[in-house]
Amino acid sequence: MANKRIDEPTGTETVGHEWDGIEELNTPLPRWWLWSFYLSIAFAVGYVIAYPAIPLLNRGTEGLLGWTSRGDLAKEIGLADQARVTVKERLAAVDVSKLSANDALLQQARSGGAAAFKVNCVQCHGSGAAGNQQLGYPNLNDDDWLWGGDMSTIAYTINHGVRQSNDDDKRQSAMPGFAGVFDPQQMTALVAHVRSLGGLQQPNAAGAQIFAENCVACHGANGDGNRSIGAPRLNDAIWLRGSSPAAVERQILNPKMGSMPAWGPRLDPVTVKMLTAYVHSLGGGEAFVDGPAQEPGGKTDVRP
Repeated sequence: MANKRIDEPTGTETVGHEWDGIEELNTPLPRWWLWSFYLSIAFAVGYVIAYPAIPLLNRGTEGLLGWTSRGDLAKEIGLADQARVTVKERLAAVDVSKLSANDALLQQARSGGAAAFKVNCVQCHGSGAAGNQQLGYPNLNDDDWLWGGDMSTIAYTINHGVRQSNDDDKRQSAMPGFAGVFDPQQMTALVAHVRSLGGLQQPNAAGAQIFAENCVACHGANGDGNRSIGAPRLNDAIWLRGSSPAAVERQILNPKMGSMPAWGPRLDPVTVKMLTAYVHSLGGGEAFVDGPAQEPGGKTDVRP
């Protein structure tokens, strides 16, 4: 204290000590800063008393208010679960063919179906539902359907699957192999005609005759296909196994028939409805018509 003095350049009193000729000015902190600091201390003390703050050996202090972040999270999760239960109850009560009449519920079903699709369907159809032509997994983004594309028909396919031995109501179709039936010239003509139905090649009269004698029963005279038996449409630009001459020939000689699991026994009915709504929304979903329905291309859709 005896060494205190007034610093002449600044006019400020020193604190009274020095080291190697260096002295410290006694400059008080601003009042506003001090009061902010004191208020921060008071707030911290109050927080420690009111909320869990001090870790102990086996647990922490609980605080007078009894609040915990875990309890808050559990409450939020409970509310979210309740909201999901409400949506599930509403979905369970509506027939899948009537789902599109409630736009809000339909949007919720599509959101849930998108999540269910990521868990159960991407392994075959891909994350973008584009399928895999080499493996014969259908692209779900187009408007070509082997069995039908309205809500009820999609739900049936998801529930019962395709060519599943453990489901008596499965989708079932088979194409005979024509290996050894046609000579090379006939095969070339038939392939040319099949590709011409999709606009990929010029018509071939000889191939058309062979097609009429062997293929019309399932695929139709104009290649329209037949949804009642899962016979694919041939007169569009969508090909499940490829459209090159070699790919078409391979499928005629030794047809590959894919399969799809029956999801009805694995998933609850509401999840199947949500998957149906999502798949239907991917780009090629059709409106349900009670009876024969016309597709955009003019083909009659025979409902199962």
